[in-house]
Amino acid sequence: MKLRFLSIFAAAALLAACESAPQQAATNTGAGQVTPPKAATVSGPAAGSKEEFLTIGDRVFFDTDKSAVRSDGKATLDKQIAWLKKYPNYGITVEGHCDERGTREYNLALGERRANAVKQYMVANGLPAARVKTISYGKERPVCTASNEACWAQNRRGVTVLQ
Repeated sequence: MKLRFLSIFAAAALLAACESAPQQAATNTGAGQVTPPKAATVSGPAAGSKEEFLTIGDRVFFDTDKSAVRSDGKATLDKQIAWLKKYPNYGITVEGHCDERGTREYNLALGERRANAVKQYMVANGLPAARVKTISYGKERPVCTASNEACWAQNRRGVTVLQ
């Protein structure tokens, strides 16, 4: 009998522990006015912050030995342009990067072409050229250091940095 009682008690305690928090209901102030429940706060980056910019994507990727902006990169750049038009107080620097293959000089030149391709796309789509600076890091700042295609693909990029 005691075992049965303890099992029922344990089951009830388990169910009580799993119960979700009660929803807050609207309250009546008595004067015919109804106060709506408080909305749940959504945590996330503040509007117009650098953190918010990062949520839309700060980089585009390039094919091997190419500096043309790919279609997936254009979609990211379109989001960046819209955000930058909404918040005109930011200037940007576009960084051009390359993978480890090739000479230092070749990769610096390729990184410059990549950064300029991103800048030209942004300017052609309505961003003032005065807000966009470019710099090439060539192969000097890799995000991945393995010597394989997956890693090289991550390093062939243009990164937009807010100023």
